[in-house]
Amino acid sequence: MRRNALAIGLVAAMSLSLTACGGSSENADSGNSGSGDGKQVVDVVTWWSAGSEKEGLDALVKVFNEQFPKVEFVNKAIAGGGGSQAKQKLATDLAAKNPPDTYQAHAGAELQEAIDAGYLEDVSSLYDEFKLRDAFPKTLLDRLTVDGKIYSIPTNIHRSNVVWANTEVLKAAGLDPAKPAADLDGWIADMEKVKAAGKTPITVGMAWTQLNLFENILLADLGAEGYSGLFDGKTDWGGDGVKKAIEHYGKILDLADKSLANEDWEPAMKPVIEGQAAYNVMGDWALAAFNAANKKSPEDYVYFPTPGTAGTFNFLADSFTLPVGAPHPDNAKDWLQTCSSKEGQVAFNTIKGSIPARSDLSADDLAKFSEYQQSAMKDFAKDTIVSSIAHGAALPAPVSNSINDALGKFIQGASDGAQLQADLVKATASK
Repeated sequence: MRRNALAIGLVAAMSLSLTACGGSSENADSGNSGSGDGKQVVDVVTWWSAGSEKEGLDALVKVFNEQFPKVEFVNKAIAGGGGSQAKQKLATDLAAKNPPDTYQAHAGAELQEAIDAGYLEDVSSLYDEFKLRDAFPKTLLDRLTVDGKIYSIPTNIHRSNVVWANTEVLKAAGLDPAKPAADLDGWIADMEKVKAAGKTPITVGMAWTQLNLFENILLADLGAEGYSGLFDGKTDWGGDGVKKAIEHYGKILDLADKSLANEDWEPAMKPVIEGQAAYNVMGDWALAAFNAANKKSPEDYVYFPTPGTAGTFNFLADSFTLPVGAPHPDNAKDWLQTCSSKEGQVAFNTIKGSIPARSDLSADDLAKFSEYQQSAMKDFAKDTIVSSIAHGAALPAPVSNSINDALGKFIQGASDGAQLQADLVKATASK
C-alpha cells in the first residue's frame, strides 16, 4: 500500500480529557456542534466503501445507532487502493490540524508516525472505562501498547497468511483439495500441475497484495522467530534466509497472472472464485467475497495457512483512533465504545470475515460465526502470533512503502533477485 508519509513536526497537544464516562449523546454540556436539528454528529473516516467491507461497516453503524441514538454517524469513507487513498487524505488533514472525529487505521507500527507527530490521543483510560483489559487477550494488548500507552481500539483481528483455493481447479489438476502442500517447494510443484492442466496457478494484485504474498513467503522460509527477527535486527535482510525467500517469490510470480498486478485484491481474487485460477494468498476478509458469490467450503473453495506457515498466525487489526483536536471528541468516544462492544464486534465481524478482538464471547455469540472464523479464533488463541508488514503491524509506513517500491521494480522486471535483496536491505536500514 503506497502511502504518503505523515508530515513531521509535533502538533501542540490539545487538552482532551479521556476520563469522562458519558458520551456527548448523554452530555448536554459537551459543547459539540450538531447537525442543525439538535442531533450530535460523529465524522468517521474509513476505506470501507464498497462490497463486504461496506456491509460490515453498515452492520457496525446499526449497532451504534441503537447504542447512541442521539449521535448521527457521518460516513467519510474514502475508496481506493486498500486504504492508500484514505491515508493520503488523512496525512494531509492531520498535518493541517483538520482531523476527523475518528479514523480507521491498522494497529501496530503503522501508527508510530502519527504518535510521534502528536496527532493521536492516548486512549488507555477508555480501556479501563470500557473494561477492555479483561475482554481483549493479553497478546493483543501487548501489541497495541506503545511506551505504556494505547492509541487505538481494534474492531477485529485479521489473519493474512491464508491461501484461498478453488476446489474444482485443484481436482482438475489431480490435486486433493483436503491435502495442501506442507512447504513452498511442494506448493510450487502443485502450481506446475495446475498450469499443465490449463488453468492459472495463482493470482496476485496491486502492490500491497504483492507484499502480502511476499511476507508470507518470508514467514515460510524464515519461521516465526526468524521472521519476527527482521523487525528487531536479529535477522539479516541481506542473509541467506531472505535470499531463499526471494527465489521462492520469483518462482511463484513466474506462475502468476501478471495482468492483474495493478488490480485491487477483489479483482485479483475473482478468477479463483470463478474457477479460472487455483490460488490466491489473502487476508481472511476474502471470506466475505466467497460468501457474496454464494460459494461454499469445501464444495467450491478451500482455505489453509500458506504452506510452510502452519502454526503461525500473521496478525493485523483494523482499529479506530481519537485524533488530537477531533471536533466532537465525546461522540468519537461513543463510536469507540460501540467498536469495542460485544454487540458491535459480533455484528461487524460476522460479515467482514475477521474475528472479534474480544475473547469473552458466549457460546451463542460464537455460533453466529462461520466454520472458518471459529477455526481462526482457535488458531489465534494457540498459534505463534507474528505481525504483518503489508498491513502496518510490523514496520512503520515509510519502511513498508519502500519495500513495496522494491517489490514493484521486481515484478516489472526492473530488478533481479540480487537487486531486490539489496533494495530490501536499503529499505529497512532506517527502521
